[in-house]
Amino acid sequence: MTSTPLSEPLGTCKPGYAGTITGFASDDKNIESALVEQLREMGFSEGLDIAILHQNPFGKDPIAVRVDSMTIALRRQQANLVQVTAS
Repeated sequence: MTSTPLSEPLGTCKPGYAGTITGFASDDKNIESALVEQLREMGFSEGLDIAILHQNPFGKDPIAVRVDSMTIALRRQQANLVQVTAS
């Protein structure tokens, strides 16, 4: 029997984290669905490799992430919508 890796929100991960996008999660369908659509338009998609490069040392916003070959700055609110598994 194989175990399924658990996914976690990207916003809870620390700099240096590397993983794969497994999907998007949102509780408030009205507001969050627009943010998920923005993330998809920026290039976030299931199955892509992702890494946290660094974060602001004072307020932890924004964080810099690498999605495939792109580097993108995100707020934690946006990053918490992206579900990831460690690679």
